[in-house]
Amino acid sequence: MDDYDLIEPDESRLSQVADYRREFLEAGSSMDGTGPLRRLEDPAEWLAATRACARQETVPAGLVPATQLLCVRRSDGRLVGMIQLRHCFNPFLERYGGHIGYSVRPSERRKGCAEWMLRACLPRCRALGLDRVLVTCLEDNEASRRTILANGGVYESTVLEPEEGVRLQRYWLAPGR
Repeated sequence: MDDYDLIEPDESRLSQVADYRREFLEAGSSMDGTGPLRRLEDPAEWLAATRACARQETVPAGLVPATQLLCVRRSDGRLVGMIQLRHCFNPFLERYGGHIGYSVRPSERRKGCAEWMLRACLPRCRALGLDRVLVTCLEDNEASRRTILANGGVYESTVLEPEEGVRLQRYWLAPGR
């Protein structure tokens, strides 16, 4: 398995963020854990939005403070995944989105990156004072379900998300002490 680092996004990574977005759009794949990346074509706008969400004082109305991280492969510096840690819930996150969202670019899947990202993010959850962490996945997303279970996820329930009409499985993880 490759070695990775979780890093905060900055201006030096904007071209990689644009490539990441493009690969997801071309594959018709979901960009979970990327904040507003799907709707923002300009990666600089995405970075500004990400930074605004990082602090309670600047988070836009209706959103919650969140830490956006990039998963970068050490050997070549390639952006292979993204993970977002939401510091608290709003009603949507409490029911459907959870504390953590993540994605791995389509060309890098099935290499253990998602499992590593989720595990590496759990100490940050603990540092925020979260005793339990909710992670959800589409009912038919076997890879994500296995990722969550490999990190100690305990199944709670399956819910229907009414806007998209999709069934989401809810899992709780204990970030440990």
